[in-house]
Amino acid sequence: MNDNRFAALLGFLFVAAWIGFGFGQAVLCLVGAVIFYLGAALYRGELDLGAWQDRVSAGQASTRGPGRRPR
Repeated sequence: MNDNRFAALLGFLFVAAWIGFGFGQAVLCLVGAVIFYLGAALYRGELDLGAWQDRVSAGQASTRGPGRRPR
């Protein structure tokens, strides 16, 4: 299954959950799916939290500007 088909399937399932359960519960299902996906990726070693933290902290350092110090 390629990325386009997976996105189409995810969109279909989201709309089906929206119709069946309501918007709030459909969003909750989507959030739960993302959390479990990230947990599985972390368990398999496909997700490196250290590298992600380095990228986030580097992005924050560039938005501080030249005259500001971190708190």
